[in-house]
Amino acid sequence: MFRDITLIDLLSSQENGPHTLVDVRSPSEFSEATIPGSINIPVFSDEERAEIGTLYKQVSKEAANERGLEIFAAKLPDFIRQFKTIEMPITVFCWRGGMRSKTAATVLDLMGIHANRLSGGIRTYRQWVVKELEKEDFPTELIVLNGYTGSGKTLLLQRLANEGYPVIDLEQLAGHRGSIFGQIGLEPNNQKKFDSLLVRQMQEVKDESVVFIEGESKRIGKVLVPSFLFDKKENGIHVFIHLPIEERVKNILLDYNPWDSKERFVEAFGLIKRRIHLPIAKEIEDSLNVGQFELAVKLLLEYYYDPRYEYSTSKRPHEYNFVIHAETIDDAYAQIVRLSKTFGKLITK
Repeated sequence: MFRDITLIDLLSSQENGPHTLVDVRSPSEFSEATIPGSINIPVFSDEERAEIGTLYKQVSKEAANERGLEIFAAKLPDFIRQFKTIEMPITVFCWRGGMRSKTAATVLDLMGIHANRLSGGIRTYRQWVVKELEKEDFPTELIVLNGYTGSGKTLLLQRLANEGYPVIDLEQLAGHRGSIFGQIGLEPNNQKKFDSLLVRQMQEVKDESVVFIEGESKRIGKVLVPSFLFDKKENGIHVFIHLPIEERVKNILLDYNPWDSKERFVEAFGLIKRRIHLPIAKEIEDSLNVGQFELAVKLLLEYYYDPRYEYSTSKRPHEYNFVIHAETIDDAYAQIVRLSKTFGKLITK
């Protein structure tokens, strides 16, 4: 017989080794928000869930249950096959720990596949995330990477993370690069998903003495950075990275790959076109339309992003603890690594 476990049980078991979480809700529910690291093996598709919901409201609970059983029975062999590919301990969950997860766990048990069921479902996890954020407790010192658009801050964070340095990458968690073109080629996350991913990343680095983060604004795409973390970032140790504009253009083109989404770039530019002096705005738009992205990006930096950055930093000036002048992103990374020894000394003073 399957076992109901609490969220505390689940979190403890994850600390002790590999554990597979299976969200048995519909694909759209899974896409909206889930427990980070989960996989989706749905009991019902979005259309099937809508059909059963309609029967429940318009006919009866019994009719909805009968139709649900009919649908699930037809897909049962494939459902079991997917679970048989999982070798680790398994915990299934739905929204409230209700019929979908109970049905899944019961059927799996009958087929000799042991799976726990999360009591309270993802709702209890969401409540835990909210409470964790309400604690406003993150004692670790933040090393904040600043610089003009295209300075490679995200690339530097990714490289630092790959080399084992503790990092919180807010843009990655938001699924957005923080600019008017920021969601092109990405899948922006909603606040619930962002909060869950952020809490997990904070838990992973909470015992580090310093954590690298980018100098983001409070809003990134669709989401807001919690006030306590934003304030801690504002009061962190700030590093300003200077790169030549040619290198910044290369970094942007590498990150955005605009050749694959020309129409979306032209469309996004239309949202800011009126904020740029007309002759320059027309030159940028013409360059985007004919695929001259290097020129378009250079003009955008010179006439839009750099002036806006200078204006915003003049309103809330930072006293930068360190300033890096680099010729390339590799040079900037090497200087940050050398400085990393200084960060620890600075904090212990």
